[in-house]
Amino acid sequence: MTVSVNVVTQSGVLVDTDWVSTHKQDQGVRLVEVDVDTNAYATGHIEGAIGWHWKNDLQRDPVRDIPDQAEWESLLGASGITPETHVVLYGDNHNWFAAFAYWLFKLYGHERVSLMNGGRQKWINDGLELVETVPDITPTTYTVQTPDPALRATRSTVEEAMGNNWTMIDVRSPQEFSGELLAPANLPQEGAQRGGHIPGAQNVPWSTAVAEDGTFKSVEALQEIYGGKGVEAGTTAITYCRIGERAAHTWFVLHELLGVPDVRNYDGSWTEWGSLIGAPIAR
Repeated sequence: MTVSVNVVTQSGVLVDTDWVSTHKQDQGVRLVEVDVDTNAYATGHIEGAIGWHWKNDLQRDPVRDIPDQAEWESLLGASGITPETHVVLYGDNHNWFAAFAYWLFKLYGHERVSLMNGGRQKWINDGLELVETVPDITPTTYTVQTPDPALRATRSTVEEAMGNNWTMIDVRSPQEFSGELLAPANLPQEGAQRGGHIPGAQNVPWSTAVAEDGTFKSVEALQEIYGGKGVEAGTTAITYCRIGERAAHTWFVLHELLGVPDVRNYDGSWTEWGSLIGAPIAR
């Protein structure tokens, strides 16, 4: 890989549990736990953290889409977040859903946002305290300044990519990539009409980027994993999975940790592509 480490890595796109333990009550810092639902948050969370439910807070209803600008502003305002707030995100499943929220923050132009390396489980494994007290929040008025749709791939973007030899990274398991499974083995086997992958996509499972404790591997190790995959400065890369959250995790690795400039998350992912009439599928 011919890219250098993104300089913003050194200024806080990733913080560790020690940093959070020290700064969780700082003025201007807002902790947000983002999970597939809020059941885990209710059993205990980092002091001062609020809980976001991935389906209820980070998706539109009934239309399948990300929150529009007004909905995103409403969520952030209700969460006591201003454009100057340093938002620190963490969550379950190795930060899948926290990474999706991070991607949304960047899509809508928020400057100061970080992931807590290792997520909820790392905090627990480190023996740090969880509380059940929900913090009192003073609502704010949040106004989006700089939406950046270039961070997002739609199905038309994917069609364009297929015609221009862009790099596509399928971050699902090999069994999903081959079409054997329609979802991770521990999740319901539903969501798409057909199994397989987008023609030309390379399979680099999201899990290859994390160590046993759930934290991200070193920059050198990540460069070795993605080297030779065509993901480098001057190219356009698209990440996808089943519903967009694992793809956001790999988007974070490529865009934020490795500094690849043009990386787009296809959040429609396989549940969209695998159900489109006439869309080409490889197995």
